[in-house]
Amino acid sequence: MDLTIYDIIQKPIVSEKAQDINIDLNRLVLKVHPKANKPLIKEAMEKLFNVKVEKINILVRKGKLRRVGRMQVQGRTEKRAIVTLKEGYTIDLFGTGKTETQETKIKSEE
Repeated sequence: MDLTIYDIIQKPIVSEKAQDINIDLNRLVLKVHPKANKPLIKEAMEKLFNVKVEKINILVRKGKLRRVGRMQVQGRTEKRAIVTLKEGYTIDLFGTGKTETQETKIKSEE
């Protein structure tokens, strides 16, 4: 495969569920290249973001079948990776700028 690290990781998935996973469980949800596998994703993450990866889960979301006139067409199929970072490493993709200690300080002041 002639994939560079910039081809492998395409973009982060921005949704409420992905943000909750990122904050609570120290995991990132990323859209990746369809031909990327776990070792390639791990190498790309460690080089791009300078973090250590503990575990990677991959899921493939098949496109929906839709009717266009008499024909059926399939929507885009995408591959996602849920990357778990090792303890002590974080990536603030969503720009929250908060850490767990800051959140606990805010709650204790109320």
